[in-house]
Amino acid sequence: MYLHPELETLSRAEIEALQLERLKKTVAQCMNSPFYRKRFADHHITPADIRSLDDLQKIPFTTKQDLRDNYPFGLAAVPMEQVVRLHSSSGTTGTPTVILHTQKDLDEWANAVARCLYMVGLRPGDIFQNSSGYGMFTGGLGFQYGAERLGMLTVPAAAGNTKRQIKFITDFGTTALHAIPSYAGRLYEVMEEMGIDPKRDTKLHTLIIGAEPHSEEQRRRIEDMLGVKAYNSFGMSEMCGPGVAFECKEQNGLHIWEDYYIVEIVDPQTLEPVPQGEVGELVLTTINREAMPLLRYRTRDLTRILPGECPCGRHHIRLDRMKGRSDDMMILKGVNIFPIQIETILMQFAELGNDYLITLTNEEANDLMTVEVELKEFCDDYPRLQALTKEITRQLKDEILITPVVRLVPKGALPKQEGKAVRVKDLRKTLI
Repeated sequence: MYLHPELETLSRAEIEALQLERLKKTVAQCMNSPFYRKRFADHHITPADIRSLDDLQKIPFTTKQDLRDNYPFGLAAVPMEQVVRLHSSSGTTGTPTVILHTQKDLDEWANAVARCLYMVGLRPGDIFQNSSGYGMFTGGLGFQYGAERLGMLTVPAAAGNTKRQIKFITDFGTTALHAIPSYAGRLYEVMEEMGIDPKRDTKLHTLIIGAEPHSEEQRRRIEDMLGVKAYNSFGMSEMCGPGVAFECKEQNGLHIWEDYYIVEIVDPQTLEPVPQGEVGELVLTTINREAMPLLRYRTRDLTRILPGECPCGRHHIRLDRMKGRSDDMMILKGVNIFPIQIETILMQFAELGNDYLITLTNEEANDLMTVEVELKEFCDDYPRLQALTKEITRQLKDEILITPVVRLVPKGALPKQEGKAVRVKDLRKTLI
């Protein structure tokens, strides 16, 4: 049941003792970084001031902008000759961010991912296919090394080329697949076109999903389409990549590995801690990394800590699925709206497919939202379509408090992506 029982079954007191020990070591390590050395001096704090986990709040937050401002190696906490790999964002919208790794960092990363995969029941003998991009994107190599560390046969299929992905699945007997949620739906559509029944014609039993927000309704739909158990995962390149948090077989929240990270949930506006169980911005501190530790890093991801114990026996806290990002929130007519709220409603209608697009416009100083959603099957029963449109509109208004324009479009009408799905098109910004 546990790949690392000595760490996975720690009590809360043992977890916190280990965290404090590793935090003190990490803060000392950070003093080798020009960025943190200056940051501590500017705020008149020293490593000796960190004597308890509560003292972590004496340290200022670290942001993505800090990484950009100190590009490329200003946060390195070891000599560069000890660094064996870097991962970087694309930098297409400005200065990229760079994350550095020593060999020990890579080994620990592989261990964390292997722990996650073992937790959902994968074992040596499984065949693991990875449809993530490789190269600078961490999802490829992160899952690759974790799956290899666990002893599975790995298929580094990389992103895209859906028919080739399906050929690999059927020819190699793939039993476990890593794919983003929107792409899992695309795989099923192409399987249908090819006359392949995933439940009959493949050996798939486990799907790892993540990298984009998704609702519980979408997860259940994916499970039903592919005949698998789909487990939610969370990672980000600044924290290494995949393996930060993962669901166990209970599927009741993401266990975040507290022997690697200290978790805070803060109000994204005030930056003060939110009450236990309330949604806020996830802030993470790495406590088991050499090359580039990060203290109180603002992830911009919105979630909450789930109350209670998990039946799996792990006491590492559980995070709710990500609600979205604080910088992805849509504001219309003074109302805060997240795309996942709309998806949750749409996925409840059996007549609808998996793809939708939210378009925001402004007409005569009035914000408008249009929701286009594909039908699952062709339908020319116009009274039925009108009634369906009216009911979807009613339920969306109840959820988001404004009335969108709902348009039902034929299957395949919306643009298809083999990477992260584009769910929101904000045309208001192009008019400024």
